[in-house]
This record gives sequence, C-alpha cells and structure tokens, in this order.
Amino acid sequence: MSGSITDIHHFSYPLPRDNYPPNPKSLDSTLLSLSGGGWPRNALKYSSHPKILCFVFPSLVREFWVWSPSTRLPPLAVLEMPSEVDNALDNGGEPFVEIDPSGRYGRYADLLGAGSVKKVYRAFDHEEGIEVAWYQVKLRNFCDDPAMVERIYSEAKLLRDLKDKNIITLYSFWRDMERMTLNFITEVCTSGNLREYRKKHKHVSIKALKKWSRQILKGLEYLHTHEPCIVHRDLNCSNVFVNGNIGQVKIGDLGLAACMGKNRIARSVLGTPEFMAPELYEEDYTEIVDIYSFGMCLLEMVTLEIPYSECDTVPKIYKKVTSGIRPLSLNKVKDDEVKAFIEKCLGQPRDRPSASQLLNDDFFRELEDDDEN
Repeated sequence: MSGSITDIHHFSYPLPRDNYPPNPKSLDSTLLSLSGGGWPRNALKYSSHPKILCFVFPSLVREFWVWSPSTRLPPLAVLEMPSEVDNALDNGGEPFVEIDPSGRYGRYADLLGAGSVKKVYRAFDHEEGIEVAWYQVKLRNFCDDPAMVERIYSEAKLLRDLKDKNIITLYSFWRDMERMTLNFITEVCTSGNLREYRKKHKHVSIKALKKWSRQILKGLEYLHTHEPCIVHRDLNCSNVFVNGNIGQVKIGDLGLAACMGKNRIARSVLGTPEFMAPELYEEDYTEIVDIYSFGMCLLEMVTLEIPYSECDTVPKIYKKVTSGIRPLSLNKVKDDEVKAFIEKCLGQPRDRPSASQLLNDDFFRELEDDDEN
C-alpha cells in the first residue's frame, strides 16, 4: 500500500450515539475511486463503494480516516498523521472484520469454535491489550420466538455480573439488529476447550480427570447456589475451557443459561442432544439437569468419545435418552469407581445429587490435600 502522509484525509461525519459504527451507505458519495491493499491492525473496514477504503479507529472517537492513492479526491482537510494512527497503519497486522458499538472490541475472521446457533471468533480488547472471545448467536434461529430473544438478552445482563474462578468472565454483550445477531465478549482460555485439550493429551491420569471434574462441579455449585439460581442448560466438553499451563478449568458459553424462578422450574428446550437430561426434553426441569450433563462430560473425558456416537440422528438420541438407555461408551469405562460416579450423575432427577453433594463425595477424597486453582 503506497501513499504519503499527505494522502491521509481526515473526514468527520456526524454520528448519532445509537448508530455507531455507521452504515457504510451513509458515507459521503463523493468518496469514490479509491483502491488499496492491506488493512490497519486496529481499524475497521467500511465501504460504500467497492473501491473505497475507509478506516475507523476506535481510539479516534466518531472520526474516519480515509486513504486515497490519488490527489483527485478533494479532501475536507489534510492533516499530519498522529502517532496513534501511524502505529495503526501496519500493513502486516490483522484486519478487524467487525467492531462492537463501543469501539473497544474488534473481531478477527478466524473461528475458535462453532455450535448449532452460535459461532465463536478470536477478538481483541484494545483498551486492555488482551485477546478475548467474541460469541455470536444467530437470532434468525429464534425468529418465530421474539420472547426467547428478549429472554436471552435479559439473562445476559445478569451473567455479566457473575464472578467465580471456574466461570468464564462475560465482559460485554449487545444485540445487532442489522446483522440479526446477539454478541457476547468473554475472556479466552489459553488451551481452548476441554474436548480439544483431552484429544491432544490422550494419556491423562484418573487423578487429573478428578481435578478437572471437581473444578467443573465448583463452577456448577456457584451457578446453582446463586440468587437467582442459574442453570447452564448446555454443559458439554466443548463449553468447558482450559488454561493448560496451570491446570485451570472454567465453564463457559453461558449465553443460553436460564435464571430459575421462585419455583426453581424452567420451561424451554435448548442444549446439545447427547448431553441433555431426559427431563430437559420434557420442558419441565430444574438445575439438576446440569448434573446429568456433567456426568456425560466426565464420560467423554474418560473414553475420549462423545456419548451416543452410535446414533446418527437426533431422534435416535432422543429415543435412547428418554427411554433411559445409556450410551454404549459407558461400557468402555473400566474403573469401577469412575463408572459408579458417572451413573450417580445420570440417575433419575429425584435421585441425582446436587453439585455440592458431589463435591463431598468420596470420589474426590484423594484430592483433599491438593492445591487447586
């Protein structure tokens, strides 16, 4: 990308506070005939014409910086380039493909993971100088249920205030009606999710699995004893994250969590079929559904196999789960103590222990003297 300091044109545009960043079509129509190459690292791309390059810098509030390779574009002003812009115009940096309304978080194109209704992208918090995770929930999946969209959005407000070492921190959230997405910014763990981590490290002791399990249960205990009680509803190994250098495990992906009412009963079906408790399918359940999901997580940790992988369709999984038929992978668990503990988690709702009760189980006795994150 060629061009001198005098090729940087300063273009100010009045932006309503509730419409930032602006729609690309709202840019002045005279900004035409631009071309160029790479993008600055912490600038957002906007374009009202295929050949327009427009840089929006979060640090320059409500301003645009437009690069022109020619002098034919009449500038509104020609300015000396500030040092912060000079640093940002780094052709070797990565481009943001989206930015949050506050201008603090920028999203990169590369995916960290994906689910049935969401995608997770790598992102950057330019205020703190740290990488974060950017979740997007596709609202079109709930287009026939606007009340559900409102519910998820309202619950996110509560989730932002959760503070626990075994729960992923939610920094920010907002709804983008133009793209029809609900967005969450969370902390990111260094080693990815537990499913990927376990596949990468196949030789793990039972003691290590117990340490991970205990941390997951501590996170569930925090959620379930919170006021109001919070049910995760989609706990599985892809939603548990690991800081492998310190052996720390955190529950994440709380975007579909539910806050229980006074009767502690929820009514809506959301989750990953292989990990969903039978009563969750019946749309009448309590926080104890997360214990069932935890049991399936432990089963996957032990066997390196997703439960009910023998089923090739969701209806087949549903039929087995609601009939009380255990996944075939349970037969691969050779340790009797581990198998019995998993069975305890998969029991009938009235017999299923709480997270607090499971933490006091003899299963974790050998960890009593161990330090834990």
